[in-house]
Amino acid sequence: MLNIENYNWSETRLRVRYAETDQAGVVYHSNYLIWFEVGRVELCRDHGFNYREMEAEADALLPVTRVKATYLMPAKYDDEIIVRTRLTDLRSRSVRFAYEILRGADNALLAEGETHHIVVNSQGRARSFPPKYAEFMRGAGKAKEGNDERSNEVG
Repeated sequence: MLNIENYNWSETRLRVRYAETDQAGVVYHSNYLIWFEVGRVELCRDHGFNYREMEAEADALLPVTRVKATYLMPAKYDDEIIVRTRLTDLRSRSVRFAYEILRGADNALLAEGETHHIVVNSQGRARSFPPKYAEFMRGAGKAKEGNDERSNEVG
C-alpha cells in the first residue's frame, strides 16, 4: 500500500454549460461526478498515464466501485469551475482519488468528494496494476520540479 498524504492537487478548469444545469438554474448533481472523471483523467494524462492505452495494451480497467460527493454550494451556468484532483491511496489492485470543485471567481468550495477504483481485466476479474501503469500512478500527483500545482484547461 502506498498512502499518499502530501501529494499535490492537480487543477483542471471548466466552464459550466447550460445543458449541465437544471430547471432551477443550478448544476444538476450528477454532473459533479463527470467533472470528477475529467479531473482524474487530466491528472493521469499529465503524468503519462493513459486510460485508453492501459485498457487496450494491458487489459486493465479501473471501474469506480465507490463514490462520495458532498455538495456545499451550487455552481451555475457560465461559472468557471476548478476541479482539483489528487491521488490519495494506491494499492496493488485499487486506487483512490479525492476531489474539490471550486468556483473560479472567488475560490469558494462548491463540492468535494472521492472515488475508489479497482483494477479488473476485460472479463471483470480483479487483477493487479500492470507494472508500467503502477509506476505512472506512483508519479501521479507529485509536483513537477519547480511546480506546486498544475493547471489544465479542458473545453
